[in-house]
Amino acid sequence: MAGNLVKRITEGKFTLIAEIGVNYYDIAAKDGISPMEAAKKMCLAARNAGIHAVKFQTYKAETLAAKDSPSYWDRREEPTESQYELFKKFDSFGEKEYKEIKVYCEKIDIDFLSTAFDFESADYLDKIMDVYKISSSDLSNLPFIEYQAKKNKPILLSVGASNKQEIDRAVSTIRKVNHQPLVLLHCVLEYPTPLEHANLLKIKSLKETYPYCITGYSDHTKPTEDCRVINTAFNLGATVVEKHFTLDKTLKGNDHYHAMDPRDAKRIIENIENIQTISGSGDLVCLESESVARKNARRSIVTRTDIRKLTIITADMLTFKRPGVGISPSDMSSVLGRAAAVDIPEDTIITKDMLI
Repeated sequence: MAGNLVKRITEGKFTLIAEIGVNYYDIAAKDGISPMEAAKKMCLAARNAGIHAVKFQTYKAETLAAKDSPSYWDRREEPTESQYELFKKFDSFGEKEYKEIKVYCEKIDIDFLSTAFDFESADYLDKIMDVYKISSSDLSNLPFIEYQAKKNKPILLSVGASNKQEIDRAVSTIRKVNHQPLVLLHCVLEYPTPLEHANLLKIKSLKETYPYCITGYSDHTKPTEDCRVINTAFNLGATVVEKHFTLDKTLKGNDHYHAMDPRDAKRIIENIENIQTISGSGDLVCLESESVARKNARRSIVTRTDIRKLTIITADMLTFKRPGVGISPSDMSSVLGRAAAVDIPEDTIITKDMLI
């Protein structure tokens, strides 16, 4: 339910976040609808797929990139050469539009958040979302991290393209002013990320190095039918997963070519539910479903020969056979040296009332 994102994350429940980003502009162009209609259409599709939250990207090209900033993505998928040129295509939304999307998300019951890329958007987003998301690209932008951390809300921090010292500094900057839940998202800043570059063991390293943080994964690999990347990420400890989202993976440009669509999302959630089902609790106890087998497959102490009343029982008179309804072989010491209270025939399961 909308508004439960923080609760879900802090309880350790698997949480899938659809990174809509600015993909709605291309969906709008394809479907002949307005960007707002496309944004809402994508939110509804995410909700219907079982996704727990949608995330946008809030920026203005002028405050994000210099006009001569070079591209760093796969130019075969997105031919735009300049970051500024690319961002300029997708920066028409502001406070009014994101408020409208937030209201719509509440109506359809899915959580809303957006990554702020400037101080102004960080301020107005504070009024309409419960969690801040900080991009890997701002990991070294400590003044901006601290500014958002001072809003005193939970934070999702992507740590792509970073080393431990940089992560330490970012975490320390946050913790100086903010003690709300902090999620560290493993991320590879390569669009798309080849499977051999996914480096998922970094999730395990993050979990071990920052045990006071929650561990997650921001995925840029292309979806696969078996969902093996996210399955593995979850098994390594990533309970929060963010992945780009589209309604058409064939669209060229921006973040469609490595995004999940609703079908992928449903498959991811089903896979994680199956993993959780087969994983169980991990408690070192006998399952209730094993109780009958436990009783019948285990062994009891059984007489190897006839034992007359008042005979002192020795080891050579005994053996061990199924079922385990009598005295367990683990309690052999409680039988040896005792006298038989009655005549005990050969091949009899010994019980306590047979002993003196």
